[in-house]
Amino acid sequence: MKIEKKTLTKLHRCYATSSTVIDGETKILFATEGEGAAYMYSGADFVQSTVWDGPGGTMSMVPVPGKNGDFLAVQNFFPTFQSKEATIVWAQPQADGSWNVKTLLHLPYVHRFDILSAGKVNYFIGCTLCTSKTDKEDWSDPGKIYVGVIPEDLNQPIELTVIKEGLTKNHGYSRTTWNGVMAGMVTCDSGAFAVMPPQKAGDAWTIETVLERPISDIAVGDIDGDGVAELITIEPFHGNQFIINKKTATGYEKVYEYPEPMEFGHVVWMGKLRGVPTIIGGQRRHAKDLFYIQYKDGKYVKTTIETDIGPSNVAVINEADRDIIISANREIGEAVLYIVTD
Repeated sequence: MKIEKKTLTKLHRCYATSSTVIDGETKILFATEGEGAAYMYSGADFVQSTVWDGPGGTMSMVPVPGKNGDFLAVQNFFPTFQSKEATIVWAQPQADGSWNVKTLLHLPYVHRFDILSAGKVNYFIGCTLCTSKTDKEDWSDPGKIYVGVIPEDLNQPIELTVIKEGLTKNHGYSRTTWNGVMAGMVTCDSGAFAVMPPQKAGDAWTIETVLERPISDIAVGDIDGDGVAELITIEPFHGNQFIINKKTATGYEKVYEYPEPMEFGHVVWMGKLRGVPTIIGGQRRHAKDLFYIQYKDGKYVKTTIETDIGPSNVAVINEADRDIIISANREIGEAVLYIVTD
């Protein structure tokens, strides 16, 4: 594989990455966790436009299924954990190229969220880092998992219910397929939990405990091609361990750990690059590197993409002749693409 870097813009505390589709064209999204903007990039030349100028504090951005580019996002979650006023907003593209941004939910300390679909219903799942704080080191009031039905008309209210609480340092989230259905993998100091929406009217949400140790972030996927998904974890909170966990008859066994010093691990993604199962990882301190891992000839092989960048999050777009790694290189304040070709 060949990887070419393309820097799109300087963006202080660049943090959130995503994409959406408007009129059949994929658009790339970046936003800051500081006070500031969210940007969209379009076309072969990645032309920049502004989604919003502020307030910022964006942790996550998720496209709304069935809409023409609409997405939901976190706002007002500022460093460090200054997020009592955190909200979920709805960004809706307008015919003139502008965006209408409306607050849907006030949800203090919401860090990660997603939209999970089951049948013809879209469900909101929101994970709060904590419930209250007196200072950044106060973890005495743990986070929760909130869920609700997303109406077809987003002008209608979303009623939220708590389905799990007591989640200290409720930081990590990854969408996956679990037991054959779309699920959210939620992580915190007490472990990792697969959260599955109702599969038919009247059913309850299902929560399965998957791991029971402190986990900061997680991805799920079959890296070695044996048909069984591995769990790729950063441990503990903002931790120094990057681990591949393989399922065995007695649970999950650690089969790989990032072989070099790590500090403030933050990126973990699992999918395919040029058709090859690939893990992407990164850390915000020490080497501040972005790297990928593939399974070759019975070994996990790590390749460095770039160092001294301090990535916070990545997203990936798979295309016919290339793949695009969307990387928020937070510690140097850059919104960057890594173009991957054969």
